[in-house]
Amino acid sequence: MKAVIWTNYGPPEVLQIQEVEKPTPKDNEVLIKVHSTTVETGDCELRRYRLHNWLYMLFRPYFGLFRPRLVKTLGQQLSGEIQDVGHGVTKFKIGDAIFAGVDRMGAMAEYVCLPDNSAIATKPSKISFEEAAAIAVGGINALHFLRKAKIQPGQSVLIYGSTGAIGSFAVQIAKHFGAEVSAVCSSGKIELVKSLGADYIIDYTKQSLSELDQRFDVVFDTIGKSPYAESLGVLKPSGIYLLANPTLRQQLRSYWTQLTSKKRITCQLAHNSGEDLNYLKQLIEQDELKVIVDSCYPMERVIEAHRYVELGHKNGNVVVTISGDLASRTSFVSEYMKNQIVV
Repeated sequence: MKAVIWTNYGPPEVLQIQEVEKPTPKDNEVLIKVHSTTVETGDCELRRYRLHNWLYMLFRPYFGLFRPRLVKTLGQQLSGEIQDVGHGVTKFKIGDAIFAGVDRMGAMAEYVCLPDNSAIATKPSKISFEEAAAIAVGGINALHFLRKAKIQPGQSVLIYGSTGAIGSFAVQIAKHFGAEVSAVCSSGKIELVKSLGADYIIDYTKQSLSELDQRFDVVFDTIGKSPYAESLGVLKPSGIYLLANPTLRQQLRSYWTQLTSKKRITCQLAHNSGEDLNYLKQLIEQDELKVIVDSCYPMERVIEAHRYVELGHKNGNVVVTISGDLASRTSFVSEYMKNQIVV
């Protein structure tokens, strides 16, 4: 089978498509024929190994000091079809269309084996494989952090990075929980944020957080770029600051903040969960949640996909199709994003 292999840290050009051995499922595993996966910012950071300083020092020996040792294929989420099942598998059957989160990378391949108790769910029938591949990372993280905030109907939530993989889900899930949502974005993304249901929009190119009069119950930074002091400044006295991608400095400052005020800060990472995927599936089937796909690339153009993600301008997710009909891809992209499609 073909897989995108990564044997050296560096720019997108270190990625190679190679023939590797097709995996065989163990008794508790399913064999998935991968239709689509995505390129996340985290994939690019790991590929070139440019993580936040504390993560760099902590995990470099684990992943490989001089070249990738543990992970040879990137990809954190996928959609596809169950092609084979182990003898002990009862949750899924051959032919099931599914989507999944992958704990240890490896989704950028034609076939993947996952334990049947992994974060796997049957695909919502009303969305495409491309859309389904873009749910797990952003959807689970958005759901995880917003649940930590224990949002009540009528509370106010500010979302920083509202059009990214996590942020585009966070706006919609916060609205589903009954919150009043203010979304921070740039001028060119206002229409997209409106389509996600945000009540108010703050254009960060024209207005800083320090200029806001409103105070929020929750500030959710989905990308690790919100100004720390300004974010705390717009929080209510007992508000909560959610950091999905915290820097070391933010984490250190959070301890002092919580010692000296009633404001809470959480940086706890999400874990892939089949239960959460099924919850997100229900929201999609109820038309409470839509998936934003920025652009779509064939596997052969994965280097271009990585280059694009590294520009930092993507909305939602960048999909890479491993198998399937490329000609049909424009059918699933939102009206706002259709002009972004790559074929």
